[in-house]
Amino acid sequence: MPKEIIRCQWCGSDEQYVDYHDKEWGRQVKDDKTLFEFLVLESAQAGLSWITILRRRSAYKEAFANFDVDQVANYTADDVALLLKDSAIIKHRNKIESTISNAILFKKVQSEYGSFFNYLYTFLPEQQPIINHWASLQYVPATTAISDQIAKDMKKRGFKFFGSTICYAYMQAVGMVNDHIETCSFKY
Repeated sequence: MPKEIIRCQWCGSDEQYVDYHDKEWGRQVKDDKTLFEFLVLESAQAGLSWITILRRRSAYKEAFANFDVDQVANYTADDVALLLKDSAIIKHRNKIESTISNAILFKKVQSEYGSFFNYLYTFLPEQQPIINHWASLQYVPATTAISDQIAKDMKKRGFKFFGSTICYAYMQAVGMVNDHIETCSFKY
């Protein structure tokens, strides 16, 4: 008899959400390209639901040069004007412009630390992902002292649309934190 699959309740039954939960959320990401992709997506999500952005992920990939940080860092005012006409992404001037400035800052962090991954992991105990053991989603925090610290440091560096709540969601998305509930079939 096949084992029953149990998931964290937040993903519900939406096929795209379930796929994201099962294959990506909480899994450690080490490559800077994917870390930049999630920086773009999580920043775009500020004030919106994650599913709104997840459904537009392919449009963001197209709009932002397949998440190539070098190309995005070189976007111009003309690129911003084109993106503001793109109905497939969130047409929010400040978010679009911050994606470009965040790309420039991302590259500076890479230069300083060797990679964005190295930078992020300086904030984690022993530079290792945090694996939490929650009995239920009600215990999962929206922010932590570490997300506060990272968000504060990134703000000081000039990053926009990356407060502590967005930072914690980012940490969950890229596996810096594993917040799958204990009974979840995808907890590892």
